[in-house]
Amino acid sequence: MTSTDALSSALGTLYVVATPIGNLDDMSARALKVLADVALIAAEDTRHSARLMQHFGLSTPLAACHEHNERDHGGKFLQRLQAGEDVALISDAGTPLISDPGYHLVRQARAAGVAVVPVPGACALIAALSAAGLPSDRFIFEGFLPAKSVGRRSRLEQVKEEPRTLIFYEAPHRIAECLEDMRSIFGDERPALLARELTKTFETLKGLPLGELSAWVAADSNQQRGECVVLVAGWQAPEGDTAVSAEALRVLDLLLKEMPLKRAAALAAEITGVRKNLLYQLALERQSTK
Repeated sequence: MTSTDALSSALGTLYVVATPIGNLDDMSARALKVLADVALIAAEDTRHSARLMQHFGLSTPLAACHEHNERDHGGKFLQRLQAGEDVALISDAGTPLISDPGYHLVRQARAAGVAVVPVPGACALIAALSAAGLPSDRFIFEGFLPAKSVGRRSRLEQVKEEPRTLIFYEAPHRIAECLEDMRSIFGDERPALLARELTKTFETLKGLPLGELSAWVAADSNQQRGECVVLVAGWQAPEGDTAVSAEALRVLDLLLKEMPLKRAAALAAEITGVRKNLLYQLALERQSTK
């Protein structure tokens, strides 16, 4: 055995353990065994996790590992791991690191040569996607959008022409405003789904075009409660020779500010691949409306 192998075998293991997002029956047998066997559990909120531990009859010590102390306190968990003890990382619900703390601890552990082992289980975004009826072969997870409308709309503009299914988390007190901004940016007809209170008593999965979904949530305060996942169908390029993307129009508008119409249309065609004659006609229309 080399000295490196000996060092590695002397280190503990960091287990990244998924916990239920609502229904406690979703706790896996493997997760329970790991939480019972490790020396310490790094928990996002020890008070919240203490109730989980009590429910399953577990007595493993808990220590806080949340977004406010993770960078500074990660060293104490690393010390335990380097001393040969096993540590489990859990969040309040679902899979750690997915819009939850844990990234810095996992990164520190891997940098120190500590084995990091996932113990998979519940994850709200995957649960929602599995039941949404939207394309699931390619998707992107955007997490939580900015709290303020200006920042939120700016972020939505960035993914307006993203062809993959979009997945967002949102707080209940912002869900109505969020859907209204999505309707405004993506359009009334873009298919979407609200997955609310997944695995819990009042679980709701409502799929509608964004315009209808926004109105439905705005009209019912009960739909503005609990944890929310919003899924939006990806952008589909318009069909036919007359189709011009928003990005091509943006390029055309920028060039029109700097050069004559004919030259702007020609250069925009080179940049975007859209037919020059079509862009020329659009440029004429856009100048006539100013």
